[in-house]
Amino acid sequence: MENFDEIYEEHSDMVYNLSLQYVQSKEQAEEITQDVFMSVYKSKGKFRHQAQLKTWIYRITINTSLNYIKANQTQKRKPTLNAVSTDELVVQKNLVTFDHPGVKLEQKEAMEKMFTAINQLSDSHKNVIVLLKIEGLSQKEVAEILNIKVKAVESLFQRAKKKLLIILNKEKENE
Repeated sequence: MENFDEIYEEHSDMVYNLSLQYVQSKEQAEEITQDVFMSVYKSKGKFRHQAQLKTWIYRITINTSLNYIKANQTQKRKPTLNAVSTDELVVQKNLVTFDHPGVKLEQKEAMEKMFTAINQLSDSHKNVIVLLKIEGLSQKEVAEILNIKVKAVESLFQRAKKKLLIILNKEKENE
């Protein structure tokens, strides 16, 4: 395995950008990036070279991002003294802090709706959408990262698109 500084230098932008797709917040993406590289540093002896280093780091980033989201959702579900009703708790749970530096102000509202919908997908569907359409990876690369077959990526993507359209149409009806 390469020198840790070289690994960080080569992959830190990718880790930050990928985590940003999951959490849509610069501060949270920076925190996840730190966590990912702490994991890489601690686990570098476990890397078996069966996959590319980049693929291994992608997997760690996805898992760390999903764990971060789950931890935050657990925190948001805890009742607070300010919560007036259970309906308000549900609304708090689905809020997305959208702070993506690559999105222009006029695009921000549309992107916020899209990411709110993406965040309602299951982890497997969200992973496929993020990796294929936002990160722009090939189906083969996504299959390798998620440790599934290319046909499974195709199937997951088709189901994810359908579910995403359903969520977006419901949102549009509620406006």
